[in-house]
Amino acid sequence: MTTERLDGRALCYIGIALLTWSSAYAAIAYALASFTPGEVAFARLAIGSLCFAALVLVKRVPLPARRDWPQLALLGVIGLTVYHLCLNIAETRIASGTASILISLVPAATAAVSAVWLRERLPARTLVGLGVALVGVVLVVLASGKQVKFEPMAALVLFSVLASALYFVGQKPLFARSSMLGVTAFTFFAGTLGSLPFGWELPRALAAAPWSHIAALLWLGIAPTFAGYLAWNAALRRASASQVSSFIYFSPPIAVLIGWVWLDERPGWLTLVGGAITVGGVVLANARRRAVPMPAKPTLERQACEHG
Repeated sequence: MTTERLDGRALCYIGIALLTWSSAYAAIAYALASFTPGEVAFARLAIGSLCFAALVLVKRVPLPARRDWPQLALLGVIGLTVYHLCLNIAETRIASGTASILISLVPAATAAVSAVWLRERLPARTLVGLGVALVGVVLVVLASGKQVKFEPMAALVLFSVLASALYFVGQKPLFARSSMLGVTAFTFFAGTLGSLPFGWELPRALAAAPWSHIAALLWLGIAPTFAGYLAWNAALRRASASQVSSFIYFSPPIAVLIGWVWLDERPGWLTLVGGAITVGGVVLANARRRAVPMPAKPTLERQACEHG
């Protein structure tokens, strides 16, 4: 049952989700020392798919109707295969904290895609917030190289942002006739198959990789991809979506701190300023007026924040 107050258990679930999601960026960068971007994407999605498959079997959750399979397969390839490939390739050139700052655009991008695809009206505050966030992104991209210069790989993360937004918005109509767990599991199965050609040499890479890098792959598949998702949804069952979603903006600073401690990635001042402006713009874009009651749309809001 949804309540209006965050209790201790809900805050614990939120903490688990944020820590696991925020750690994903550093774990990706660490694993890339032994694996290609495609191998990291395939391993993460495959492990996550196995976890979701086990949960679906235990809970006896039915898969979506066959008429929805082509759409879900396409969404899985776009929102999971493309998302992870672009993010992983970008992290071969930019810091993990920088990637997390750019990925924080996902909620705002989801709102923009909803306006175009589902014809949902964007309020002026959202438009202003998107503009502010774009300014922050430009600063982050400018500062993403080892020197203060434009780094094209940082811009590649924006493809991940767009792919994720399309994934969330495209799933929305399907939740009306299928369970969220069934839809999500099916897209993970499709995303894993889509990434298979890029991870074909994973067994050979596993044989040569040190255990610490293999452990990073296991962490990516189990913690951010599976446990983080379940913890976030557990929090959403105990408190309102708007309350829980507000915590997602703590993810970039946590990710920057983890990258600093784990990988010794020290962010420059321009990256920090750009990150603060980006997160501020995203918060503004997703803020809602208290005086105007809006129809509840928990599915899209939950999904827009359930990506790490």
